[in-house]
Amino acid sequence: MSALAASALGLLVIAIALANAPFYSEKYFFVKAPAAGKTKGLGARFLELVLMYFITLGLSLLIESRLGDIHKQGWQFYAITVCLFVVFAYPGFVVRYLKK
Repeated sequence: MSALAASALGLLVIAIALANAPFYSEKYFFVKAPAAGKTKGLGARFLELVLMYFITLGLSLLIESRLGDIHKQGWQFYAITVCLFVVFAYPGFVVRYLKK
């Protein structure tokens, strides 16, 4: 397996894990627990999802810079990656809110 394929596969696994992380953690940004008797709301989970997207994006830029030049991307690339990240987060959303 080439370094490029291994990096892509590793990034894919990390992106799936980070996309689902807000739905499996009850702490705000994995640090502060909500007040006693309260749970973290959907808005906080979506805010964490946005943060996880930017962490994944930064990690992907880091990997790309180590493998070669960073290619310029248009808005279409970012729109597609946001949609893909939301699709990756769907299993965590289903487990947290739809499965009862």
